[in-house]
Amino acid sequence: MESNKNYQVLLYYNYVHIEDPEGFAAEHLQFCKDLDLKGRILVAKEGINGTVSGTIEQTQKYMDAMHNDPRFADMVFKVDAHDGHAFKKMHVRPRKELVTLRLEDDVNPHETTGKYLDPKEFFEAMQDENTVVLDARNDYEYDLGHFRGAVRPDIKTFRDLPEWVRENKELLEGKKVLTYCTGGIRCEKFSGWLVKEGFEDVGQLHGGIVTYGKDPEVQGDLWDGQLYVFDERIAVPVNQKEHVVVGVDYFDGQPCERYINCANPECNKQILCSEENEHKYLRGCTHNCRVSPRNMYVKEHNLSAEEVEERLALLGESMKQEA
Repeated sequence: MESNKNYQVLLYYNYVHIEDPEGFAAEHLQFCKDLDLKGRILVAKEGINGTVSGTIEQTQKYMDAMHNDPRFADMVFKVDAHDGHAFKKMHVRPRKELVTLRLEDDVNPHETTGKYLDPKEFFEAMQDENTVVLDARNDYEYDLGHFRGAVRPDIKTFRDLPEWVRENKELLEGKKVLTYCTGGIRCEKFSGWLVKEGFEDVGQLHGGIVTYGKDPEVQGDLWDGQLYVFDERIAVPVNQKEHVVVGVDYFDGQPCERYINCANPECNKQILCSEENEHKYLRGCTHNCRVSPRNMYVKEHNLSAEEVEERLALLGESMKQEA
């Protein structure tokens, strides 16, 4: 594999009408494979949303080809240097929605959306005392990093956010509401939904956290922790001025920015965990996950039943499943 940052990761989206998402997806997959790109792209009648990785040359060819298509002529690509592919495979999938909100009354971002704020405007608006900063991402994304003082919605998936807002309306009423997400696509719809719900002063971070971190003036200021990304990198830095660790280890509460998945495939919960605790707890987030017959950590390390028992004994646990 080539090194020295000869690769790039592209993050992009565009709300634009695509007549035949299934046909487009099949053709686009072949096009990406011909370029040797890897990544994940979603296609719907309402547009395209993707992250792909490849060499500088490959990704440049992709951007040029997309910009030559009138539908995507003005599409903004967020570009990150990387030292290899950020994905194992290439997927292009047709979907009903680019971001899954499943609203009874869908939002068209071309018609209704919050006010676009560039990084400098967002930075300044965050410091207004009548402002509430609402994270539009999932709880595990927030836990790795977020804007200082931002509200953490207790949600596992984006589609749960509208219900959470309705249940916690008093936090936002009468305030200027600022919302943000990774690259901006979730906020396009979510901020529009907030406007439809009757919130009058709604702003969204244009270009998302990725753009905010690269802005030469703001330089990611007031962001704490790292940014969760949906590829093999998992975490990328944002704040160029200072790095404050906000993530805490699932097991001992110590500062931690290392995400792993629980070794029990039936659970697969994502937790922040040090390498030491991963071994200590057999990568299981609960006792039952540690003793699960399907525990992948035990299989990967070829641990015998005796070795597992020894590790569990150190934790004051036995091989028995808890009821």
